[in-house]
Amino acid sequence: MRDEAARYVRFQGTAPHPRGHFPGVFALVNGLARDGKLTPEQEVFRRANNDWYDAAYPEPSSIDPSVYDHSVNPGAVAWFKSTSTGLIARVPGYLEILDAHGVECVEVRSAGAPGRVVYEDEWQVVVVPTCGKG
Repeated sequence: MRDEAARYVRFQGTAPHPRGHFPGVFALVNGLARDGKLTPEQEVFRRANNDWYDAAYPEPSSIDPSVYDHSVNPGAVAWFKSTSTGLIARVPGYLEILDAHGVECVEVRSAGAPGRVVYEDEWQVVVVPTCGKG
């Protein structure tokens, strides 16, 4: 769904995780890596870009370890703020990897908070999704 007025954007798989949420683009690519499915070139891209994200932006769980704790925030997922162009700019490379492996990923946008916000910084929010989101 394209909505230029959207304040939040997320790239997520179309198949739900066993716990019910839809894994995000990074979890999907990292899962392929963990399963040894990436080509050497894809792994170089993944590692370099994951390192870039780690250095450039805060990891919510390093600030608040309970953010992704399923017993505290069941189904918590991260969304980019649509103004976070630096974060979003590298996503197409991850989408290309998913496409090469036949893993479906969709872009979802939301004009308002896409759930109960449990973490927020300048670039992203982590929310516990409301029914049917995230």
